[in-house]
Amino acid sequence: MKKNLLLGCLAVLSTFRFASAQERKAPSYPLITHNTYFSVWSNTDKLAESTTTHWTGAAQSLIGIINVDGTDYRFMGKEPEQYRTILPASDEKDYSVKYTFTEPAGDWTAPSYAAADWKEGMSPIGDGRGSNIRWRTHDIWVRRTFTITQTDDINKLFLKASWDDNIEVTLNGKNIFTRVGVSKGFEMAPLDKDKLKIGENIIAMHVVNTGGGTRADIGLVDKLKPVIAKELEEADQKNVSLTATQTIYTFKAGKVNLDVTFTSPLLLANLDLLSRPVTYITYRVKSNDNKTHAVKVFFSASTNLAVNQPKQAVTASQSSTAALSILKAGTDEQPVLQKAGDDVRIDWGYLYVAAPKATGAKQFITTERESVLNFRQGQTKTTQTKGTQLALNTVIPFGNVGTTSVAKYVEIGYDDVYSMQYFNTNLRPWWNRTGKETFVNQLTRANTEYASILQKCAAFNKTMYADAVKAGGKTYADLCVLAYRQSIAAHILVQSPKGEILWFSKENFSGGFVNTVDVTYPSAPLYLIYNPKLMQGMLNGIFYFSESGKFKHDFAAHDLGSYPHANGQTYGEGMPVEESGNMIILTTAICKAQGSPAYAKLHWKTLSTWVNYLTSEGFDPANQLCTDDFAGHLARNANLSVKAIVGIDCYAQLAESLGDKATAAKYRAIAKDMVGRWQKLAGDKDHFTLTFENPGTWSQKYNLVWDKVLDLDLFPQSVYDTETKYYISKQNEYGLPLDSRKTYTKSDWILWTATFAPTQKDFEKLIDPVYKYALETPTRVPLSDWHETTNGKQTGFQARSVIGGYFMKLLEYKMHNKK
Repeated sequence: MKKNLLLGCLAVLSTFRFASAQERKAPSYPLITHNTYFSVWSNTDKLAESTTTHWTGAAQSLIGIINVDGTDYRFMGKEPEQYRTILPASDEKDYSVKYTFTEPAGDWTAPSYAAADWKEGMSPIGDGRGSNIRWRTHDIWVRRTFTITQTDDINKLFLKASWDDNIEVTLNGKNIFTRVGVSKGFEMAPLDKDKLKIGENIIAMHVVNTGGGTRADIGLVDKLKPVIAKELEEADQKNVSLTATQTIYTFKAGKVNLDVTFTSPLLLANLDLLSRPVTYITYRVKSNDNKTHAVKVFFSASTNLAVNQPKQAVTASQSSTAALSILKAGTDEQPVLQKAGDDVRIDWGYLYVAAPKATGAKQFITTERESVLNFRQGQTKTTQTKGTQLALNTVIPFGNVGTTSVAKYVEIGYDDVYSMQYFNTNLRPWWNRTGKETFVNQLTRANTEYASILQKCAAFNKTMYADAVKAGGKTYADLCVLAYRQSIAAHILVQSPKGEILWFSKENFSGGFVNTVDVTYPSAPLYLIYNPKLMQGMLNGIFYFSESGKFKHDFAAHDLGSYPHANGQTYGEGMPVEESGNMIILTTAICKAQGSPAYAKLHWKTLSTWVNYLTSEGFDPANQLCTDDFAGHLARNANLSVKAIVGIDCYAQLAESLGDKATAAKYRAIAKDMVGRWQKLAGDKDHFTLTFENPGTWSQKYNLVWDKVLDLDLFPQSVYDTETKYYISKQNEYGLPLDSRKTYTKSDWILWTATFAPTQKDFEKLIDPVYKYALETPTRVPLSDWHETTNGKQTGFQARSVIGGYFMKLLEYKMHNKK
């Protein structure tokens, strides 16, 4: 029975599909997608064209090689770029500088400049935790002196820099680097090593702070020559395909065909499976010339998956159980939950690579630089278990493979020990919420359940896609596939001290906040469809924040902290109308999805406080931020007013479902009256304005969508017809701009706006440019939801949960087609 189940499972993995040309399927391809820390992507269309990375862009190398009859073919990853430090930046060592916050006179970059009145101090420089030089002004000028004894041994010199927001760098008085815009961590820029002098050198920088945080850090590194021999052949990638839970690559490697399938079984209805951070990598091989060939597969995972910075020391080990051979690695320091913020990776807990003993796999530990070389030389013994940038290596023998395909797999997982800090209490991951489970047991269960889990994933992939096609068409379904794993992997599942579900999001590359309400709001459709309890898990912490008295305002909080510290709001300014409206609307959506007002009843007092705030302050909003805070403050925001109106009527709907007809009638009347006034204040001939009584302006009124999805029957159909017709006239090649101020857009809002379009044809006209953007954007990162509509480039943000909002059309379909 188990054997038949396994065969059936393997049959649902991808079959060999050899297309004549490789086509773009995504801006970045998900390989491992479990949570904001355990998330690995390939940023090129061919798996072997680039080093795999964390969603932040930091190298987290996975390498795959197939050996066929003695010939090696690389099919996954490239040797990661490695650097030798010439002049350390602050991620390695604090260094002495001279600095000033006052614009200096004369040629301050010249080696001979005295800088007599400048201050002296030690890096890091910035306004974050651990900064020795606290910089909060608009500008900082920095000079750093260092000595070079030789340059002959330098292969390729690079500037290593991290800054926020604009930077100019000189070396010995000559400009070597200028950039406008904040860096994403450290960036590398090539330099001519002849610009260095034997003896004393001066590197200087001017960094400008245009707003938000500050940082200024520079160093010099030598890019080392690659170790992997040039004669290593590359497998011919024939295709890549995506489903909700899998990424499937097909290759031709000499005289065999190879399928590689990455399965992250993120099935939202099964919380124990959802929270288990274990991805399967399945290799399926068969002959393509009707002959038999000797095959083995090599897989190497860098221990950089377990560090924040490559310089951090790690220890790796090897063990086994009755069923599994296991490699494990983690930092020596183990600073559990200590680091918080945005461009930060996990440096506590442990990375695991497990192979079923039945596969006959051999495992060994080396440095990254020697892993492939050792495999190619037939050396499969552990050479190093302590140090930096190690590699966990696995060799899987397939024996002699003929025309009958053979499949084997490895598991790669991550035990984060503690996932979040919630109001100063450290919480374990959901899979170990009792504190009695071990990660080895999780790996063992994953191995035992492999066949059944892959069958469940295949069934879900098929159903989700078919439903999305019914709701919005094939292009729409393809967008949903792109959104599914990315959105989920920006969360972590834990249990509160009171036993509640907490489904924490991280605001990836847009602040790093925990459970930002206006990030929860756009991501909601995905979770409302597949598990409303997870939707509750996104609201529970915000309700607790108010109901515990910790948040002392009559409106909803913006966030719960800086990830992974959910100890209270850290965003500098609230969004009172935005967040209060969001919380009421989402509570109503939960109750409608569950067919019960029970969740609203639990929080009725709080909801009543928030709706009264909306009633008094929401219709004609003051000069405050909304979810599109990157666009700045805006008074009399017509779209924000829509949110308040919809929120008030949602409260009325909840009151009705709770049997309080008088309250329902009161707030329904308030909302209906506001609708009439809104049309007058926002009306501008053939459309409605960005702000009240401001003709010539316009904006997407994406907040209107809930009127349709929740059957509120608030706004007349003429509003939807008028706005949709106008939007279509304002589109650019890669989408509809957010509003009349800029040509950039938010793709999640376009999908919401398209959902209330009066016809399927109009819906497709609005979403087709978004799909075009996803396939053609030159910015190769996990899908950015904020992009430029004229050229498809990323404006900001990446790998965010908000693209769960792509599921809005499917949510509408599900709400109106319940069985």
